[in-house]
Amino acid sequence: MQAKLKVWRGGPASSGTYERYEVPFEQGQTVLDGLRWIRVHRDPSLAIRFSCINANACKECMIQGDGKTVYACTTRLIEGEMTLEPLPNKPLIKDLVTEIAPPDERA
Repeated sequence: MQAKLKVWRGGPASSGTYERYEVPFEQGQTVLDGLRWIRVHRDPSLAIRFSCINANACKECMIQGDGKTVYACTTRLIEGEMTLEPLPNKPLIKDLVTEIAPPDERA
């Protein structure tokens, strides 16, 4: 079984494009599991942000999934296609990574 992820790719100075990836699907996997699989097995240049696994920090993996604001770490993969995009109301850094820290907290 396969999940299909249509992932927005690009930076703030480019118009961007969608790339499609097929990832192995198992019941219970999250979108973050799928994105991490892509980085390891297909495209290490895919920019994603997450720290919940190592740093006990949350909200870093927030993206748009099928038009809704979601956490990649808790949103379940589906057997079918999902569209993943950066947050629309935050400055884009690259691919699915946006600036999430308030301006006064940035280093």
